[in-house]
Amino acid sequence: MRLRKTILLFLILALALGAVVGCSNSSSTHLAFVSLPEADSQGASGVGVMRINDSGKFSSVVASPYLAGNSPGPIVVSPSNQFLYVANRIDNTISRFSIDSQMASLKEILPRTGTGLSPNSMVMDGSGKFIFTANQLGSNISVFSIDSTGALKEIAGSPFPTPRNPVSIAVTSSGSFVYVVNTNLELVFGYAVGSDGSLQAVPGTQFAVGAGALAIAVDPSDKFLYVANSTDNTVSIFLIGSTGSLTPVTGSPFSTGTIPIAVAVSGSYLYIANQGSSNITAYTIDSSTGVPTAITGSPFSAATKPAFLLADPNGKSLYVLGDGSNVITELNITATTGVLTSSTESGSASSTPNFLAVTK
Repeated sequence: MRLRKTILLFLILALALGAVVGCSNSSSTHLAFVSLPEADSQGASGVGVMRINDSGKFSSVVASPYLAGNSPGPIVVSPSNQFLYVANRIDNTISRFSIDSQMASLKEILPRTGTGLSPNSMVMDGSGKFIFTANQLGSNISVFSIDSTGALKEIAGSPFPTPRNPVSIAVTSSGSFVYVVNTNLELVFGYAVGSDGSLQAVPGTQFAVGAGALAIAVDPSDKFLYVANSTDNTVSIFLIGSTGSLTPVTGSPFSTGTIPIAVAVSGSYLYIANQGSSNITAYTIDSSTGVPTAITGSPFSAATKPAFLLADPNGKSLYVLGDGSNVITELNITATTGVLTSSTESGSASSTPNFLAVTK
């Protein structure tokens, strides 16, 4: 009898550890990860983990957050959903975690990998072959190859020099080209990626954008590049050529709200977070010309002072992080029009998140 009670108690505890408040594993479709650079009320910082079920409901995971390095920031998930990478901006390192999707848990695999100074932006190519960090204080780009175990190895010649203080980086899904934004110079710099990950400047090298250029993104088809200009209140749109050179589309730059600070792309829809006006400007992008057309109802209300955007991989939702807020706001994307509608669902992190990534 005592043995049966012990076994029963063990099973209850095991289930509790993997449990998620208000959500069962069978209904979940995504794991969401947020970087938490500041300690919460329990003194914990690192990487927060949540589940998002089929209806978009967020649920917290019992063991979250998981410890990372000092000031965790940019965060990416491997295409296989097996590994998570977090750039630690004060440590100048990258933390690598293995993902247990069933238990919604993380395990850091040490040692951490060194980067250049202040890796404030990080991306991975679509095949999960390379990771690129824009090192703002180092004024360079670090490039790492990724092996089958998820381990990172800095490639020969890395880091590659850039003009001073690159603030944001983007890579085409094919992994053929990398682009970085320099706010002070009001320029985008383009690099072709070799088969070994090495970088070479593309023809033309540098391309003019607006004042206060901060955020950069590439559309899923690798045809267009977008840059949010926070001082001009515009977005610059470029056609990406076969060599990686950029050509402004007709009419670029285009008006946004006040202080556009983040960019997200979902299919043919472009979304710009306007921190000053606390809303989101939305466009439909012409697949041939790249010229945007404002979506009916744009701009849409968003979190107060939106600072980060992420489109759901399935194209159903747009997630918004607000400056100084613990809340992850979820907006529904209307598939046929790109119109954003309010959702009854939202997530809440244990402290203020500044970056977000989700599994596919």
